[in-house]
Amino acid sequence: MALETRDANDLQIGPRTTAKDLEKLERSVAHPLTGPVYVKGAQPGDLLEIEYLDVIPERYGWTRFAPNGAFLPELFDYHFVAHWDITPQYATSPQLPGVRIPNGAFMGTAGLAPSHEQMKKWAAREAELKARGGRVWSPDAENAIPAKGKVASEGLRTIPPRENCGNADIKQLTKGSKLFVPVAVDGGLYSVGDGHFAQGDSECCGTAIEMGATAVVRFRLHKGEAAAKRIVWPRFSHPGFFAPPESAAPKNFIGTMGMPITREGRNESCDLSLAAKNAVINMIELLEERGWTKEQAYVICSVAVDLRVSNVVDVPNVTVSALLPEDIFNH
Repeated sequence: MALETRDANDLQIGPRTTAKDLEKLERSVAHPLTGPVYVKGAQPGDLLEIEYLDVIPERYGWTRFAPNGAFLPELFDYHFVAHWDITPQYATSPQLPGVRIPNGAFMGTAGLAPSHEQMKKWAAREAELKARGGRVWSPDAENAIPAKGKVASEGLRTIPPRENCGNADIKQLTKGSKLFVPVAVDGGLYSVGDGHFAQGDSECCGTAIEMGATAVVRFRLHKGEAAAKRIVWPRFSHPGFFAPPESAAPKNFIGTMGMPITREGRNESCDLSLAAKNAVINMIELLEERGWTKEQAYVICSVAVDLRVSNVVDVPNVTVSALLPEDIFNH
């Protein structure tokens, strides 16, 4: 089955869009999905296998960041956009001269419909998190599809992934991969969108190389397996390399480290999020040393730099590393 999809901001961004134009962007419009697809025979308790036979990119892509978003909102409280020309092999951008990003196309958002019980449970836990000061996008009928009724007013936002998968942004789900999701409603109701041409493990500026794409998928049903094995969370696999080995594990890279220590020198014990932020900030500073602007560096980190948890046991300074593949730069 071939499913044509739109980009993550639903065609609001094009090759001529400027940072100033982004101030008028409808940010509540996100992740237009193609679907749902009814899978005959799928019932609650089954495990649905989705095999990605191909992910076919469109020719244009974009990467942006915005105020109050992404991983470093305190450092990047303004708009920026990079435009990409996409070929089957590489993406290049006039905003990042000399950078060439290899094809790592995958679908950032894909999953199954939740049950009414799951909806209530997830809504309650996210409301509780928001009450504690957590960053949560609450249900909002503005720009919802459909625009009226309980679905619009109570439907959960697609920003966070959940047990039904959704916006997981897992770069390893490339052509040939298999996604396994527990079925919660009759027919499963699979939807997909948010195509990415390439992304670093973290997508730290909030977007990857965003694009419209065609996902070619094949379904296989594992009857009763989720119930029998008590599988609650999605799983995924790939029979080969998810990307060419030199891209998946670059032979020529430079890395920075991050530990849970604030800029003021205070230790935050075992805070992996702070360690990851510091690894990204240190990589941005490294790229600035090489002549890139702060904005260019943030985009490069989002589309090409992989964050790795290097240790979680050397307390209090757990360590996250940021790996930059040197071969993306034209020499």
